[in-house]
Amino acid sequence: MLKKERLLKILEIVDQQEIVTVNELINTLGVSDMTIRRDLDELDKSGKLIRLHGGAQKIANIEEVELSRNQKKEIHLVEKQEVAKLAAQKIKPGDTIYIGAGTTLELILNYVEKPETLRVVTNSLPVFEAWQKTEAELILVGGNYRRHSGEFIGGLTIKLLEDLKFTKAFVGVNGVNNDNMMAANTEEGQAEALGLNNAQERYVVMDKYKFNRNDFYNFYSLYNVDALLTNSSVAPDTLEHYQTYTKIEN
Repeated sequence: MLKKERLLKILEIVDQQEIVTVNELINTLGVSDMTIRRDLDELDKSGKLIRLHGGAQKIANIEEVELSRNQKKEIHLVEKQEVAKLAAQKIKPGDTIYIGAGTTLELILNYVEKPETLRVVTNSLPVFEAWQKTEAELILVGGNYRRHSGEFIGGLTIKLLEDLKFTKAFVGVNGVNNDNMMAANTEEGQAEALGLNNAQERYVVMDKYKFNRNDFYNFYSLYNVDALLTNSSVAPDTLEHYQTYTKIEN
């Protein structure tokens, strides 16, 4: 394959996958590690992609339109179930937990043992509705209802959360990029940040497709969470990079 053809193929792959690793390109194109890295450096310098540690990212990688909760819950379900199970394993009898909004977080209950021993606080209506079927002590934090994501946000939500303390907090993200935890909405991010700040143990819960993704609002730093819970199939290069910011459990 000629160099020009190879560069075009790399751009095609990046455009389709949005994020790609060096190893994936080596396997697909059948060329050396050094060749792929040179090609990625060249494409980065020409402004055609963004070079990442161990791979590359599509230039336009900020969601132009935020997916609704109903749309999100239909995608990457297997990956979300795996991560939800990891999160559930962190929960112990007697815990007071904060669960933020997100389709992965809605699945945690499926894997929790002895939910009746827990106190659960959430600003997510779908999370509340799921836990309502259990004997857990349940607190729904109200405020302005954001139908798009199924959660309560705004000044009243913040006021209600301010004085609550948790043994553990679990929040989702629209993406992480380096140490930045991203949300699509400022008020949504502010509520999640407060939930984390008021917890003894802080966990970000996300599937592998959220790595190296930006969104509108940077609401928290990975340096300040106890662990990032994600999938077992995350690329080694990605794991190595993000382990510089926090503990990764997968």
